[in-house]
Amino acid sequence: MPELRIRTYPDPILREKCLPVEEIDDRVRDLAAGMAEAMHRAPGVGLAAPQVGESIRLIVVDLSVGQDPAQLHVLVNPEVEVLDGEQFESEEGCLSLPEVLEKVQRFKRVRVRALNLKGKEIVLDAQDRLGRVLQHEIEHLDGKLILDHLNRVKRELVKRRLKKRAKMTPVPPSPASR
Repeated sequence: MPELRIRTYPDPILREKCLPVEEIDDRVRDLAAGMAEAMHRAPGVGLAAPQVGESIRLIVVDLSVGQDPAQLHVLVNPEVEVLDGEQFESEEGCLSLPEVLEKVQRFKRVRVRALNLKGKEIVLDAQDRLGRVLQHEIEHLDGKLILDHLNRVKRELVKRRLKKRAKMTPVPPSPASR
């Protein structure tokens, strides 16, 4: 698979509600591997399929940023359930919103149900940083961004800054066209 490019705001795919993965085949497995490579290269700790131009319900998360292969989670059709209504605020960034760090409220404890790449159901009970990253990436699958957590004035300021940056930053050609 060619090297994947991370899409940035205001790319419209970032606002799409993603479709469930119907079949976990070689295409989905290759996409997950490419997503993990792109996430580590960025570097980042999570990436959702729409961030690389695929509108399907697939995320990868690795808090070790590639240092510990055991920490890589590939989740197909993930669903989040809140285990504790208590929320906490912390600063978040996003690979699709370069140079943006904003305080976001997230639930303290969540349970995520998903399929792994073998089609087996997995359940992750997560809190703290892992819980935060899972919530962030799963929101991407519903077309939501951290911008949606900001008040209207702050959101508009950040959007303007991102659009200006997008106009000034040329899009590199995809590796397939080189």
